[in-house]
Amino acid sequence: MKAAQAAGKGAGPAPVHLWNPPFCGDLDMRIARDGTWFYLGTPIGRPALVKLFSNILKLEDGKYFLVTPVEKVGITVDDAPFVAVDFTAQGSDETQVLTFETQVGDKVAAGPDHPIRVAYDDESGEPSPYVMVRAGLEALIDRKSFYRLVELGVHHRQGNDAWFGLWSNGQFFPVIPTSEML
Repeated sequence: MKAAQAAGKGAGPAPVHLWNPPFCGDLDMRIARDGTWFYLGTPIGRPALVKLFSNILKLEDGKYFLVTPVEKVGITVDDAPFVAVDFTAQGSDETQVLTFETQVGDKVAAGPDHPIRVAYDDESGEPSPYVMVRAGLEALIDRKSFYRLVELGVHHRQGNDAWFGLWSNGQFFPVIPTSEML
């Protein structure tokens, strides 16, 4: 529990990848699409407690768990466990670095280890952009940040395809195919 407590105090995520405790059942805890954490249907109002929980979160076989060295409990995640609520951009085009901050204070620079991806709703076509935070745990990029990102986008040919997308840490992240000839 000391590692989990240290994680909650800003020491970073606990080493949950090293822990494989027995499964103790599901907990009535849910992370909504907007990043709000709920326990027994009630929002958790203490940011430090949410940060603690976020640092002991683990994804295994498509399911989310809170893990300590001695127990593992299942929780529900509506979309992604984190929301990227802001970002900074340094440089431009291929030298650009996009650094995202989540609702729980995690900061990640998009790049090979923290890719950006965009999923599209099958019915509406609405985009949902994500950035990898850690160990399979993604952050949904909030709408205001996505609009700002689009302003930084460029057209780029990747193989035989032309894309509109973003550069960060020397890697191009396609957002949407484009018919523009490059």
